Amino acid sequence: MADAVLEARELGVRRGHCAIFRGLGISLAPGDLLQVMGPNGAGKTSLLRVLSSLMPPAEGDLYWRGRPVRAGDPDYLAQVAYLGHVNGIYPDLSAFENLQFAARMAAQQPDAEAMHHALARFGLDRVADAPARTLSQGQRRRVALARLALTPRALWLLDEPLTSLDDASTERFHTLLAEHLQRGGIAVVATHQRLPAEGAVLDLATDAGSP
Repeated sequence: MADAVLEARELGVRRGHCAIFRGLGISLAPGDLLQVMGPNGAGKTSLLRVLSSLMPPAEGDLYWRGRPVRAGDPDYLAQVAYLGHVNGIYPDLSAFENLQFAARMAAQQPDAEAMHHALARFGLDRVADAPARTLSQGQRRRVALARLALTPRALWLLDEPLTSLDDASTERFHTLLAEHLQRGGIAVVATHQRLPAEGAVLDLATDAGSP
């Protein structure tokens, strides 16, 4: 069994004075998928934000390759791709320009062929030059997913990635996720519907401690 790369120990999250969950432990090795489930308000998004280091936990500790992770840790953030409810797409840039900007932010040299390929695999080649504000919600979500394909990171934290996707785009996402895991990547996915990929399931309503 591969050694754990991402670990959370006795993790707790609060909303105001109310504990959402506490005592949560996570241990993930290369190639692991963790599906996080639970009703609205169970803390799925809060957990992803803590795992991204964008929000400090109320209690407990987070480790990456055995090293403690602090809020906003730049070395850790360089390993993380975070996709939230908001797609993070700039409306006045085209789909292509959004990928170009993402590549530069990831300190990559933008490669036109790679960007066109990333857009094409999500069926966006015909709208590559269209301003993002003219795209449908589903198309914007696909631009965000194409960004994952373009700028590989070791850890994917995805919040309801299937939102606004049609069946064809959902299958494309499943393929992208499988490729990421096969390369030794790790993924934590908050979802209301079970993904077909093999992996552990964490139900925050039943598996995490509560006050």
